[in-house]
Amino acid sequence: MRLNNKDLQDKRPWEKAGILLPRFDRGTMIRTTRESPRWVHFGAGNIFRAFPAALQQILLDRGIENTGIIAVEGYDGEIIDKVFRPCANATLAVTLKSDGTIEKRVIASVAQALRLDSHKDFDILRGIFRSPSLQMVSFTITEKGYSLSDCKNPPPDAEADFINGPENPQSYLGCLAGLCYERYRAGKFPLALVSMDNCFHNGDKLFQCVESFVIHWREKDLVEPGFLDYIRDPSRVSFPRTMIDKITPRPDEAVGKMLEALGFTDTAVQITAKNTYVAPFVNAEETQYLVIEDVFPAGRPALEAAGVLFTGRDTVDRAEKMKVCTCLNPLHTALAIFGCLLGYTRISATMKDWDLVRLVEIIGYTEGLPVAADPGVLSPKQFIDQVLQVRFPNPFIPDTPQRIATDTSRKLSVRFGETIKAYLTDPARNIGDLKCIPLVLAAWVRYLMGIDDQGAPFTVSPDPLYDILCPALSGIRLGQKGPFHRQLEPILSNSGIFGFDLYGSGCGELVETYFEELTSGPGAVRSTLKRLTGNPLPSPIPTIK
Repeated sequence: MRLNNKDLQDKRPWEKAGILLPRFDRGTMIRTTRESPRWVHFGAGNIFRAFPAALQQILLDRGIENTGIIAVEGYDGEIIDKVFRPCANATLAVTLKSDGTIEKRVIASVAQALRLDSHKDFDILRGIFRSPSLQMVSFTITEKGYSLSDCKNPPPDAEADFINGPENPQSYLGCLAGLCYERYRAGKFPLALVSMDNCFHNGDKLFQCVESFVIHWREKDLVEPGFLDYIRDPSRVSFPRTMIDKITPRPDEAVGKMLEALGFTDTAVQITAKNTYVAPFVNAEETQYLVIEDVFPAGRPALEAAGVLFTGRDTVDRAEKMKVCTCLNPLHTALAIFGCLLGYTRISATMKDWDLVRLVEIIGYTEGLPVAADPGVLSPKQFIDQVLQVRFPNPFIPDTPQRIATDTSRKLSVRFGETIKAYLTDPARNIGDLKCIPLVLAAWVRYLMGIDDQGAPFTVSPDPLYDILCPALSGIRLGQKGPFHRQLEPILSNSGIFGFDLYGSGCGELVETYFEELTSGPGAVRSTLKRLTGNPLPSPIPTIK
């Protein structure tokens, strides 16, 4: 069995292998989508293929919707060339449940896959954005995709787009702004631009990025005067906030071998030039949440029938803040940083380490939960319970600390900074009560040294600030005695990383002290961790990975 139109016609081998197939006529869906496109998605990575695309498949299977999704990749076009076009734009989604059962389903809701860097594909996109039927454009482009939102130091391609205008943009979000201008000129048609990325107030960040291009273009008379008003009018163009949650690791070779044993042979995991891991299949956990602010001026797919929760902005904000700032993401990052330092290669294995379990319990229940946002529609306590008791320990999810540790400098301000701010602004709280959150911040700086707890080198996961931060630590050696204030001060005072100057918050000196302890010699990470978590249980045997 392979993912192509011919093999998908013969249902018998798929059914024998327990692989669920689409129940709709795919040819009709593709034709209808091209005639009346309703949904475009930017960011054709694994999370999109396992989650939003699967949601639309549910609606297509039930006959609730009759159009699919047009997927666009703007960062790594090889994804389109390696796994979309060779596989007829279909994906084999493997859901790895905590009880060991596996669901296998062919996701075929993508009607068309386009590369943003292709002139031919971009012309197709221009036509799609001019279509009155288009209702929503969604995004899973990672936190890095919104780095332009502060506009202080735009990347060269964005800066060039500021000057050159909307006709031939080169940057990712410059292309989006240019496509919106096509829609404006075609008839000022309404549209929802829906960020589904893991960053707080994601809709606002997307709006700031798009608006920044339009402001520059308007100042240079490169667009019509009314375009800026169009982008700023939520009755014409909306930027809903969302909360998304589904752990989707890189495609795992063990999952591929399991599929091969069933007769599915499209299992090669490929690595693109931009270090993206892709395969014709995706593997993901069963648990998923998507909460969206219900502001869609052009209408929207009936995604509530697939389990999406549509609600008001305040509820979305609290749900996002609950997850990103307290109940999941900080715990994930803590396990990733310490997992790398202690030599783990699976998140599930870190949850067999009693010291690490105690660490995330303290961060979640003791330090975070008292100031956690409560969205009402989800219980923060129950959310953490599920994360620590079911999701992270799931041995069938092949997620790695190394993947989670990617781009950590972009994540710390939200994942930990918001809790620190809550302690600073609440008269009933004492910043001195925070012990394990400052420990994680110190461990991250220790992690940047690229030396594990036994003194062996390891590869630090990609991070946009690594080349800037690493030189400050280059003179520090394991076993060297501090103080290290001179080396650490430029890092810990960087509000771009933590959201504020850690010294001003009262945490900087404590982080320095923890860092000195963590670097005092081989085994110091383990001993510091055990001391601060107060864990009386013995450390795990070293062979657990």
